[in-house]
Amino acid sequence: MIDVAGPPGQTAVGVVASFDFTRDRELWRWAPEGVSLYLARTDPVSMHDSLDMVSGLNDPALLARPTREVTREPIGAQVVLYSCTACSFVGGLERERALRAAMRDAGAPHALTTSGALLNALQALDARRIAIVHPYIDTIGKRLSAFLTAAGITVLTSRGLGLESRVISTVDYATVAELIAAGDHPDAEALFVSCTALPTYDLIAPLERELGKPIITANQVGMWAALCTINTSATGPGQRLLNTST
Repeated sequence: MIDVAGPPGQTAVGVVASFDFTRDRELWRWAPEGVSLYLARTDPVSMHDSLDMVSGLNDPALLARPTREVTREPIGAQVVLYSCTACSFVGGLERERALRAAMRDAGAPHALTTSGALLNALQALDARRIAIVHPYIDTIGKRLSAFLTAAGITVLTSRGLGLESRVISTVDYATVAELIAAGDHPDAEALFVSCTALPTYDLIAPLERELGKPIITANQVGMWAALCTINTSATGPGQRLLNTST
């Protein structure tokens, strides 16, 4: 007999991504049935180098148009995530708050950034001493450490790949796994993998078992925080963060 009831209703989560974002499918893997992601990208920004690019993407004015795209009817997203790590930490804590305010002003009922979600995740895990790994050039990596330090987090070690933004999306699982293993610190209560351009979903649970501590990643913390906001659990078997709430 044909089921004429139709598909179940969907709750909309809005994602504002940088113009060069390519990990749409990875974000979807954390979304449970009943949640649909609606992505809108920023306008391109001019750049001399990677620091120049992420600094340009740290402009609250860039978020108004894509936020309106995902919050207006018929989409009506109840929460909007600015899914870009460096773009949200490069200007410091005050600028991260300004990004969220800009999204709320553009119609987002709830607004998050990847870097703000990171702080929420560390609080949920009660992790104050961490290791960080990232793909960035050194100047951006130092901005990440400064952001975390200003938020009261002790960065025990920071290890990067030294890559310009245009090639980060080519990094594969094997390289990320090696970076995590090399970047851990024995006293770290958690390890953070920065950058939404890095693939991480299938690495988290097995490397958490191997290292014996939470491993949290940029795309993971963003999706976790967005879904917690709408009282929904993210999908990620064996990932420690997903057993906590904001």
